Amino acid sequence: MDCTRTPFAVPPSNASTGSGTASAGTDGAGTGMAQAIRAAEIELGTMLVKTRKSLKTRAAAIHPELQPMGFKVLMLLALSGAVQQVALTHEVGTDKAVMSRTIKQLEALGLVTRTADPSDGRGQLVVMTPEAQARYAATQSHARQLLFDRLSTWDVDEVRRLADLLARLNESGD
Repeated sequence: MDCTRTPFAVPPSNASTGSGTASAGTDGAGTGMAQAIRAAEIELGTMLVKTRKSLKTRAAAIHPELQPMGFKVLMLLALSGAVQQVALTHEVGTDKAVMSRTIKQLEALGLVTRTADPSDGRGQLVVMTPEAQARYAATQSHARQLLFDRLSTWDVDEVRRLADLLARLNESGD
């Protein structure tokens, strides 16, 4: 099985319906829906694999030793500016020890600085360095250009429909 093409591969016993439930494909409409969802699942999985590779490439463009977790932190900092370390921990969904190590690595690479939060003496604010901001902006600009190049050959209504469908999917759950 090609995991690049089918990263969410369903075990063979469930392949006919695309789910683990017996009732999902008992009628024609259910089978059609199961097949459509399976096709969407394959395409989303392929997109996630490509996205993961792209993020690794973008991280390496910022610094060859930048790890994926560090890149996630830089993404959040680029969007929000200075953030308390505890808020980053919560937003990324990791524990304090992992975040602490990640911030230390980012500091050692010259990508972030930490200072005491003036509004909360116990908290630490994490902020991107100007060099990290410039490198991140360059990778963001390149990624946007790639997306523009891919979608600019589509009809504008197709691009709007894609945006609407992605928004709907993003709103439908965690």
